[in-house]
Amino acid sequence: MRLIISSLAISASLLATPLHAQVIVTDAWVRATVPQQKATGAFMQLSSPKDTKLVSASSPITPIVEVHEMAMQDNVMKMREVPAIELPAGKTVELKPGGYHVMLLDLKQQVKVGGTVPLALVFEHKDGTRETREVAAEVRALNATAKPAEHRGHTH
Repeated sequence: MRLIISSLAISASLLATPLHAQVIVTDAWVRATVPQQKATGAFMQLSSPKDTKLVSASSPITPIVEVHEMAMQDNVMKMREVPAIELPAGKTVELKPGGYHVMLLDLKQQVKVGGTVPLALVFEHKDGTRETREVAAEVRALNATAKPAEHRGHTH
């Protein structure tokens, strides 16, 4: 009888523990740099089953990583740091060149095509709890703007 009561108590405590949404990160990539270049961008698609927001990021390749937005302001494209990127429940938010992205600043070395860049993305859920997702972002060519054609589901 004690075993059944203990099992029920454990089950009840597990049900009382809030289950946190796990953010899904897909197609994470970083634009390659040329020698001596000190900054680059990271791009990806983010989705969450619950309302969440991307609040920060970090990487061992640089001491400064910021969440940014590029937007047209008075007919001029401007880039600025933002406190967070909202991820509405069930919607995919694309971080892409010319829009929301993650900036890697004060780079100490060149980021080369074919490599990967480790990123730690910090998400904050509606209840204030935080989740960190570790991502290995593929390094793509300087002129990359989206997924390579062979990864878009095209058949040739």
